[in-house]
Order: sequence, then structure tokens, then C-alpha cells
Amino acid sequence: MYTLIFVLAISSFGSFGTVAKANQSATVTSLYLEVDERSSDIVTVIVELEEESIVEAKHKGKSQSKQNLAAERSNVIAQLEKVATVEVNQEYDYVFSGFSVEIAENEVSALLAVDGIKAVYPNETYKVSSEDAVLIDPEMFSPAMMDSAPFIQSDEAWEAGFTGEGVKVAIIDTGVDYTHPDLAENFGDYKGWDFVDNNDDPQETPVGDPRGGSTNHGTHVAGTVAANGGIKGVAPDATLLAYRVLGPGGSGTTENVIAGIERAVQDGADIMNLSLGNTQNNPDFATSIALDWAMAEGVVAVTSNGNSGPNNWTVGSPGTSREAISVGATQLPYDLYSADIFTSEGVEYPSSAIMGFPSLDELLALNEGEFEFVDVGLAGTDADFEGKDLEGKIALMKRGDYAFVDKATNAKARGAIGAIIYNNVAGVQPEVPGTAIPMIMTTLADGEKLLAELEAGINTVSFDIEFVKEVGETMANFSSRGPVMNTWMIKPDVSAPGVAIVSTVPTHNPANPHGYASLQGTSMSAPHVAGAAALILEAHPDWSVEFVKAALMNTAENLYDANDNLYPHNSQGAGSIRVLDAINAEVLVTPGSHSFGIFSKEGEKEVQRQSFKVHNLSDERKRYSLEFTGHEGIKIQTSNNLQVQPGRTQDINFGVQVDASNLAPGYYEGTFLLSDGTQTIEVPTILFVQEPDYPMLSALSLGISGSNLVGTVNVPGGAEVFNLRIRNADTGVLLDQPASATNVAPGMHSFSWDMTINGQPLSPGRYQINAYAKTGINEFELPGGVLTIQ
Repeated sequence: MYTLIFVLAISSFGSFGTVAKANQSATVTSLYLEVDERSSDIVTVIVELEEESIVEAKHKGKSQSKQNLAAERSNVIAQLEKVATVEVNQEYDYVFSGFSVEIAENEVSALLAVDGIKAVYPNETYKVSSEDAVLIDPEMFSPAMMDSAPFIQSDEAWEAGFTGEGVKVAIIDTGVDYTHPDLAENFGDYKGWDFVDNNDDPQETPVGDPRGGSTNHGTHVAGTVAANGGIKGVAPDATLLAYRVLGPGGSGTTENVIAGIERAVQDGADIMNLSLGNTQNNPDFATSIALDWAMAEGVVAVTSNGNSGPNNWTVGSPGTSREAISVGATQLPYDLYSADIFTSEGVEYPSSAIMGFPSLDELLALNEGEFEFVDVGLAGTDADFEGKDLEGKIALMKRGDYAFVDKATNAKARGAIGAIIYNNVAGVQPEVPGTAIPMIMTTLADGEKLLAELEAGINTVSFDIEFVKEVGETMANFSSRGPVMNTWMIKPDVSAPGVAIVSTVPTHNPANPHGYASLQGTSMSAPHVAGAAALILEAHPDWSVEFVKAALMNTAENLYDANDNLYPHNSQGAGSIRVLDAINAEVLVTPGSHSFGIFSKEGEKEVQRQSFKVHNLSDERKRYSLEFTGHEGIKIQTSNNLQVQPGRTQDINFGVQVDASNLAPGYYEGTFLLSDGTQTIEVPTILFVQEPDYPMLSALSLGISGSNLVGTVNVPGGAEVFNLRIRNADTGVLLDQPASATNVAPGMHSFSWDMTINGQPLSPGRYQINAYAKTGINEFELPGGVLTIQ
């Protein structure tokens, strides 16, 4: 018997399609997925046509029509039906030209031979967080709990007369409970569209749907944008449209997401919010193409940046879009407490810190005496708690397999009043505000000390929890970071509150169907920005999407961590939004951030030239100085003084000079400072010297298929050598490398192992499954799962 235990943490916004990009030329179809030519399994793919969409053709000065595109699609489908058995699902023509189609995996290659096809993409899976909403007790609820909207100056914007009236915001999500009393007035007779069930009723999935669990995510997002009742969203008078593209269980796919984007644009949405995503750091997906052309058509597209932080390169699609506004998550100001652990003399736990807690009283109650602590393993199943008394005790648990909030909830249900959770790998754990019981986190090394104490018969623990200081607005650890692969862009563009956000939800309780809940994630940050965009467009209905994005970025507040260190650009983007400041902006700089890409010439100075635009929207002449702050080895060549006449736009040209031979390889940040003496606009910049330090491997996924272990792994920049490595999980000794390849192209790749070593079946034991890649002198090994043979 064997079991596979996953230890790799994946983003809470889910899984993805298999992706690998074929060589491109003007006459070769690009294939963005890897297929098994031996498999007859049916897969869905997204086909992009060479014939341009209506919006793309329009912005290229060409004529295009629905009739012409329909004829071209029909011609391509007819050709395809001659060489493969297919079933067409969705058809697109407005912001994306193509269709989705079901086809046998071993017939996908037939697509490449059909004239008129430009590219083939995976039908990626998008899924909302599996974390349950924390419902707010109606007796404890008050509108003051919704403090994130006022924090970004929404209330000041309302006082100035801007509430989002006349602006349409599309919620592309799990549907919306438009009967919620806080949202009902934001909807007209036309509610939007349900692409899951193909009707005009985009409600959330109810309890009892045989296809999967009930949902509430889209309603929570909608409330943050525009609730107007017990709580107020950022733009309480905005008009809402709902597009249900994620169905039962909060799961959906690319084909419906693109359809939702197309429908929202054609329905006249001014803004669209997509609080969904996957873990793929790649800008070249069908969804990103659709979003980029939606922006070109004048619809402000806002996306979540992902929940896979805090490391760089963790941003996921569609947060990787070139044009859409990608949003990171912040935590509102809070009081910082330290937490020391004591078990016996001579044993120290220097890594102990607070992960989360439900209330300050419950946290400080841990200071009151000694408590027994009990090892409950992963704290995820009944077996972990079987035969263990936790009443009034502390649960000792290990990170992995289950969400932090679920572990806390499970322990509380068995009577625990607190928990210590230790890491399962080297590194830090995230803060998770609002857990069901107080949780103290430690490193793996300190966790092993606690286990050793239990083995030695020491089963009591005491805590010393003390106030340290007030902390300002900070980045949430879970918020994904940039930059974006291939374009090397800074992401997120901006940040907004995303921790413990209270908003509207359906309760799915007929006796009391409408309620409020607390959720967290970049899903909760994005609608703050969508709502802010609605206020801006009401104030400036003639502003372009470029101006809306620039106003939010140019006026954002810099964010500092708990130790008062400025966050990198790829953590916070331009900073945390302030909507009234954005409305009142008189000068805008576009684009709002810059990437200079890669400098790789050795032995000589390399110069790259770029420019940005300064738009003077005021009725006064503006005189500016331009400075650059950054590494002393990076020189900016530009005029130091400039004037911009009222109502005019001026191009600012500059060069970046880098002597790569005198700079260590790596990632460098800088900031342009455009100042008129009283106000300074900051424009974030990044560049790379030599090869960027992106992870050589990511998104390792493993599973069991029959008698084989199968998996996929992302190789973002390609690799000279790839190996699947099997190690003894207890000793780390390398046992075998059963799958290998050379000159691996960038993208997702699949592998299979028959679970034998030297032709012999595996003996009982624990086997660590890792992926390994090497290019030049650089090598990287990514831990996967532990396969246990019993």
C-alpha cells in the first residue's frame, strides 16, 4: 500500500493547465501546452485564430465584423472536423478571436496543421480559496467593522461627492447574491450572465448542488466594491453586473473566464474585477490577451496578484497581464506582540512568534499559567486527534497539507485553547490574522525541540506574550510578488487592504439567508481598487484607462514593514492606494512603473533608452526636476529640468547606463522622482544584470495514476538538464533519477515514474520526490511530496 503526502504549498487560487510553448515563427502555430500523444483522454483547449478580434482590428486601424469572424471560425472548425473528433464549446470574437474545443489529447497535434490557427492554449483551471468565510455574529456586527474602505480615503471621496454613481462594475467570479439587501439596489433588471449554467441568473452556487460545494466569494467581492446597506463598499452607488464563470466549489476554467470578459465589455462595463487566478507566472495566456484588449477598449481591468507570497516570482496569471491593474494585499495597522515559549531550563525557542489570534483577550490569556501541550501532527483529520485529550490544552501541530485556519478550527473543536505550529521546511511561515484560537509559530528546528521535550516526558508549556509596538499598514505575507517572467514587469501595480476584510455573503441558511463574513486574500484587495476606479471615473468620466491606472499608482503611499524597512517594488508595487488623492491628481506620469529588462553585455557599458509621458491636467504651467535614486552603478541620462504647459503632454526621454562587468548579477530597483518643489511623483523601476534569479523550477504537482507516479513541473526559463530525483525521506540519500531530459524548453512539462528502483518494486519506507534542474553553473532542486510505502 502506498500514500502520497504533499508538502509543497500551492496558491489558494488553485491549479493550472499544462503549458509549454513551441517554437514560433510567422507561419507556425504556437502550442502552449504539453500533450501525451499516447492518451485518448478528452481535454479542452483554447484556440486562437489568426483572424484578429473586433477590438484588436479596430485598434490597428482595420475593419472587422462578427460575420467575417463567424465565417472564419466555421471554416477552421470544418477543417478541424476532417482530421479530429471535436466538440466546440465557447466562441469568441470581441476581445479574443477563437473558440474553446473538446478534443482527444492524442489529436491536439492535428490543430497545428489547420490553416488559420495562430495558437493553442490550455483550458486552465481557476479556483477561489477553499478557506471558509468566517461568518460575523449578527449580534456582534457593526458597520464600523468595515474599516478598510475608509482607510483608502473612500469616505473622504464620498464627502467630496463621489460615490460611483453612473459607473458599471462587472464582477467576474462565482456569481453574486443580488438579493442581499446591501446589494439589491446596485443591480438593475439585467443582472449579468451565468456561463456555468448558461442562463441570465448569475447567482452563487447553493447548498446541495451535486457538482460541488456552495459559494460566497463573488458576493463578498461585490460587497467590497459597492455594498450600500449595513456596510458600505468603496463605491456604494455604483451599478453592478455579475458574471458567473466559477461554479460549484468555486472552480472554473479559461473558456468561461474569457467568455465573461467578452460579455462584460459588450454589456458596457466601465470596470471589471477578476479576483481569480492560478500559479503560472507567464504573461502570454489567452486570458491575458483578452484583458489587454479589454483595457484597450476602455474597460478598466483589475485583477488579484495571487496568494503565493512572500517570495519573488510568485505572481500568477492573470495578475501577469501587461495592461490590467494587478493588486497586492495589505494588512491594516495593528499592534505587534512578541511571544516567548518556555518548556524547561536550557531549551530555547528563538523563532517563536504570533501567527494569528481571534481576540486580544484570548491571546493574552495564554500568559496565565502553564498548559499541557499535545502533539496532533498535521491536525487535519480525526486520526490526528484520536485518543488525545485537548480540553483546555495547547495543540502542537506541523505545517502542511491543510490550511492554517482549518488546523486552528479543528483544534478548537476538540477543546484546545491555543496552538503551536512549527514549519515543515526551512524558512518563515505567514501571519494569518483571525484564526479560531491563538497560534504561535516556530521554525522546523524549534518544532523538533518541542517534540523532543515530549519524548523526554516534559509536556507543559508557558508563554510570555508582550506588547512591542504599533505597526502601520504592511504587506500581507501571503500576497504574491513579482516580477513577471519574460516581460520582467513590476507586479503588483498597486496594493490595497486584503486581510480580515468584512463584506457581504449569502449564508445559505433559509432562516437567515443574508450575512457578513471576514475573508482575506488578494481577492479581497482587488475590489478595493475596482471600487476606487469607479469613484475616479465618476469624478473624471473622460479619463482613459491609462489615466485611471496612473492616478492610482502616482498617488499611492509607500509601505514599510514592521521594522520600518521600505518594501521592494515587487512586493508593494507603487504602494497602497489613496483614492481621493488619485481623484485630485493634477499631473500624471504614464506608465506608472518601468522595467528596463536585462543588461548582459560584459566588459562594456550598455545603454538602453526609454521614455515616459508627463500629463499636465491643470491650468497652470508646471516646472519639474527629475532625479533617480538607485544603485550607484546605474546611471540615468536625462535632462534635469523640464516644463509642461497647462493641458499638455510632454515626453521625457532618458537612457539607463549599466556597466554589467562592475555589478554583481542580480535584480536592482530604482525610483524616478519627478518634483515641482512641493509635490513629488515616484515612478518605480527595476532592471536585471545578467540572468534574472527566477526559480528554475516551480509549481511541482504529483499524483498517482495506476501503478505510476505522474507529475508536472514548470521550467520557467528552460534548463540544460532536468531530472526527477528520488531520495530517502529520512536520510536525504539520493536513490535514483528515473526521469531525465536535456535542453528542456521553457514551460510546463510532465513526467512519469513506474515506482521501481533498479527494476525492483519499492520496499516499505518513505521516499522524497524532488525535481532538479541545471543550467550552466546554476542548479536548483525543488522538494515535492513524500511517497510512503507500507
